[in-house]
Amino acid sequence: MTGTARVLFADEALLDGGWARDVRLEVSADGHFSDVRSGAAPDGAEHLRGPVVPGIPNCHSHAFQWAMAGLAEYRARPDDSFWSWRQMMYGFVAALGPEDLEAIATLLYIRMLKAGYTAVAEFHYLHRAPDGSRYADPAEMAQRIAAAAARAGIGLTLLPVLYLRAGADGGPLEARQVRFRCDGELAMEIIAATGDSLKANAGRAGMAPHSLRALPPAALRDALAMLDAFDAAAPRHIHVAEQPAEVEEIQRHLGRRPVAWLLDNHDIDARWCLVHATHMDGDETDGLARSGAIAGLCPTTEANLGDGLFRAVDFMAAGGRMAIGSDSHVGLSPFEELRLLEYGQRLVHGRRNLLMGAADGTGSVGRWMFGEAAANGALATGRPVGRIGPGARADLLVLDAEQPALLGRTGDGLLDAAIFAASAPPVRDVLVGGRWRVRDGVHPDEPAAHAAYATVLRRILPELQS
Repeated sequence: MTGTARVLFADEALLDGGWARDVRLEVSADGHFSDVRSGAAPDGAEHLRGPVVPGIPNCHSHAFQWAMAGLAEYRARPDDSFWSWRQMMYGFVAALGPEDLEAIATLLYIRMLKAGYTAVAEFHYLHRAPDGSRYADPAEMAQRIAAAAARAGIGLTLLPVLYLRAGADGGPLEARQVRFRCDGELAMEIIAATGDSLKANAGRAGMAPHSLRALPPAALRDALAMLDAFDAAAPRHIHVAEQPAEVEEIQRHLGRRPVAWLLDNHDIDARWCLVHATHMDGDETDGLARSGAIAGLCPTTEANLGDGLFRAVDFMAAGGRMAIGSDSHVGLSPFEELRLLEYGQRLVHGRRNLLMGAADGTGSVGRWMFGEAAANGALATGRPVGRIGPGARADLLVLDAEQPALLGRTGDGLLDAAIFAASAPPVRDVLVGGRWRVRDGVHPDEPAAHAAYATVLRRILPELQS
């Protein structure tokens, strides 16, 4: 990394070693922090207009689902659940073309930035045309995701999703699932085809087996071998133990609970993000914590779908790692995800201030959760983000300390207030890769992106709501 492109100065910033005062931040021409010093003088640096914290990586996103948020809140049957929500999703996805996906993802990623996410792991499984045929460019839809991320300015980890069967019994894909069909070979084609697009935006590629339901064990093993040959350190994400019915199905067909089966049959480590992992037993909870893998938690979506609550207190006590994501995007604030994560545990356990990793179990819950989400989100995205220090990608948030909830707060109190008291994301400015993407809450491309998004929805929604 050579050449200094930008020099910034913060009165207060959350660095690798904790909160610091009078911090001078030098950003290299390739968008990384080249030097970070506290107790420094401004010396002509750009003075930041509030307390500074790392940007948060979003560990789990299905971009297209944002446009259907709120459409499945009508009770059509007494036993509405994830499985009935999925039927609405199938109807929605059948109407989307490549330009539609790009328009949706562009505005979504802009809104993520404004909320405080500076990187996103896109769990991308919309690969084919509605009839299941391949596009002329097999990476057509993935290229649209990459283009949306580049335009918005968010860091992208692209995760082509493997999807081959309707369920663990081996049944063929339903007509509404044929757009998702992807084996290891197609996933590697997509990764190769999007390489230049990702590189131009300092992006990263990995792979995402959709679930143990959607992929035979042999196909999973073969696909991971292909990924290892390409990049042994690449991220690998999987939905697992999201629903009790899924747990029962995997037990019936594979002979083990899903998390236990993964731990027994694959090298589950820090390259892995197990998304949701809601319905684990005690042994699985301890085993996942020991593995070093990330639990990818999406509390607003999990609540919306009625999934259940992750065993967060037990998992953290066992030394587990967690990151957060917005999944179906019924919520877009990392602060909201963290608040709901802690509040869910309070409701179950009947106590307060539960999620804390300090040895003596005391301290700021907001600071601890924020630090976990930042550091482990970086592992889940496979990118040097989530921290402010030399060598890290120059992603940061300038908090709006004038928001009523944050007035007069300093240090850990800022994050406690931002998570538990702010009614809106308290983010003023957002820097990604050394470039300002949001200033005073404004993204310059949002009006045009909003217009394109509105055009898509005005075409699609009347048919779905008729």
